[in-house]
Amino acid sequence: MITISLCMIVKNEENNLPRCLNSIKDLVDEIVIVDTGSTDKTVEIAQQFTERVFHFTWVNSFAKARNYAFSLATQEYILFLDADDVLLEEDRKKFKQLKETLDPAVDGVSMIYQTGFDQYGNVTLRYRRNRLTKREKKFQWIGDIHEYLDVRGFIINSDVAVTHKKEGKQESRGRNRSIFEEKLERGDVFTERDYFYYGNELREHGHYQKSIENYKKSLEIKEGWAEDKVFACIYMGDCYRLLENLDEERNSLLTSFHYGPPRAEAVSRLGYNFLQRQEYRTAIFWYDLATRLKPDPDQLSFSFPALSTWYPHLHMCVAYFRLGEYEKAYVHNEEARKYRPEDPSILHNKKMLEEKLGLQPS
Repeated sequence: MITISLCMIVKNEENNLPRCLNSIKDLVDEIVIVDTGSTDKTVEIAQQFTERVFHFTWVNSFAKARNYAFSLATQEYILFLDADDVLLEEDRKKFKQLKETLDPAVDGVSMIYQTGFDQYGNVTLRYRRNRLTKREKKFQWIGDIHEYLDVRGFIINSDVAVTHKKEGKQESRGRNRSIFEEKLERGDVFTERDYFYYGNELREHGHYQKSIENYKKSLEIKEGWAEDKVFACIYMGDCYRLLENLDEERNSLLTSFHYGPPRAEAVSRLGYNFLQRQEYRTAIFWYDLATRLKPDPDQLSFSFPALSTWYPHLHMCVAYFRLGEYEKAYVHNEEARKYRPEDPSILHNKKMLEEKLGLQPS
């Protein structure tokens, strides 16, 4: 059986760190905690779980901090988690089995990252990350912000999921944006990935036109991950929609097809674009396609499950209702209700459509 070092970087995580470490402490052989400047009880809490607690002076680079943490590992493999991550019980069992059966020839293992949930327990955002890597390969983190672990060789995709639970402080957005702006002030050369993620930060802060400019710069660079380019087009479309430019939104969404096959994330948005234009048949076409575009469970890029499940069905309900086709509207509303059984909008639709169709309430 392989041995594992858990390597983490933390700062002011007294509320989250115990939950994280309690979910993993018995499944790893070593815990390495690198504190980057906590002013709360994070260090004291970390010391309750491990003697290997270190300090790193923060230099506005997540990659440098993570690489330092990785350099302190002594076991065969390195696992990384953030303090607000947790392994749920089912995934603890899967992780234990993975550890007991992993072929030592494997260089890296990707795991599912579940980063958002709605009030009904549905996953709203998921993607894969390379989580477990062979220490002797000395894989490095790259990027000051939105860093990634550059893993190569024999990589397998596991069914283990790490669940992200955002609780407590919410300082990352302003911090992330400031790191990008400091890079610009220094005259650093931006990569395709830098422009993409800086565009995301600007979009989340409501700077839509400036965000569009950065997405375009990302697309102009031929190098880079095709998945980032797909989502640069999708998110650029979001900016145009928020700027009330439906034509450019549609063009951006269609451009995403240049970089990869159609995704539900783009196709559902096309459905909404045509719904806003009151072109209901065309909207239904795109929404119906979205329900058929299930994400590849092995894809590393973002996946928003709602956009291939309840969301297109709910909007097809709206489109068919406006066309006067109430039976079809009811069918799609019921499909949406499978995922969100207590959603007030869906229950309202159900009651109204049952009245129109003369159905007994179910």
